[in-house]
Amino acid sequence: MLWSDPRDEPSPETRQMQERMQRAGRVLAAIVLVGSVLLMVARFFT
Repeated sequence: MLWSDPRDEPSPETRQMQERMQRAGRVLAAIVLVGSVLLMVARFFT
C-alpha cells in the first residue's frame, strides 16, 4: 500500500508523544548500559 489514508495518520500531538517516548527509551537504555558497565568495573577492582 503506497498511499496513506489521512484518517490513519496520527495527530501531531500523538506523533510528538511517540517521538518523546522513543527518545526517553534511548536515554533510559544508555543510562542502564552505563550503570551496568560501572557496576562491572567496580566489582572488577574490588
